[in-house]
Amino acid sequence: MSPARAARRTVLTSAAAVVAGALLLTACGDDDGDDAAGQGSDSRQVTDATGRKVDVPAAPKKVVTLSEPTLDAALALGVQPVGATAGRGQQGVSTYLADKAGKAEVVATVAEADMEKLAALQPDLILLDETTAVKGQVAKLESIAPTVVTAKLNEDWKKAFTATADALNRKAEADKLLAGFDSDVTATKGKLGKNAGAVVSVVRWQNKAPSVVGRGKNHVGSTLTALGLDRPAGQRGQGTGHSEPVSLEKLSTIDGDWLFFGTLGDRADGEKAYADARKVPNFGRLKAEQEGHVEVVQGSAWNSAGGPLAARIVLDDLAKALAS
Repeated sequence: MSPARAARRTVLTSAAAVVAGALLLTACGDDDGDDAAGQGSDSRQVTDATGRKVDVPAAPKKVVTLSEPTLDAALALGVQPVGATAGRGQQGVSTYLADKAGKAEVVATVAEADMEKLAALQPDLILLDETTAVKGQVAKLESIAPTVVTAKLNEDWKKAFTATADALNRKAEADKLLAGFDSDVTATKGKLGKNAGAVVSVVRWQNKAPSVVGRGKNHVGSTLTALGLDRPAGQRGQGTGHSEPVSLEKLSTIDGDWLFFGTLGDRADGEKAYADARKVPNFGRLKAEQEGHVEVVQGSAWNSAGGPLAARIVLDDLAKALAS
């Protein structure tokens, strides 16, 4: 038995009553004799984003995803997690994933995980990244199941997706998905016509004011860059945080040839927010608004951390609006 597994069993026997009860059911094993980590003899080792070497199941059956990108990635690869995180600012999973992740129990938010609920699911693999504050609880998570931190904060989304796929032993499938996505980006870029090189602004409207989102190498920023589209000056480069509030007196800084507008919810929620935004005097002075170039989008896919499923929605929205 590896030192990591021995340590895991030691923690299991000393865990709090509720957590221990759930975990000991796993430790007793199913009919196939798997151990508490659900690995049995069929395991493999991966090196995660923090440099930790983690023994993971070769074919995980009960996966918990504790960040939005890892949930997105797992679903894109055909893996149905038993546990997941709530979408940022939402009670359930991100609305754009709700149909696909309907069976997953919400056991975390971007701020914290409910360890008792998580343990009760008896997972054999836990995935997360540094977009969630739960990254500071890896030691506790390891006492429940093998835990892989797939990506650092502000990591290129494609690299993060590939790392998640590797932990799930589905890298070949991920490579195929990315190749198809890149091919579609190239095709869309060739159809931009008069919108080639257009200045595209991306904002989230919340609490009656906008915030800049989609900067850097995330699934929004990198897709815009790959299409050869420009951004307003205040939306270039890596951001200082997940979102950056903009004063209503400085709305001109979010203007562009096109404005992709949303909330953290679905498109219907975005439409309500857009109606409110249009009541703001300065909003009506924006070039994008005057030219009818404000596109209300599925904000949960555009305005939070995401993976290939969110990137596909972004690309499709951009193609619909900009491709001639």
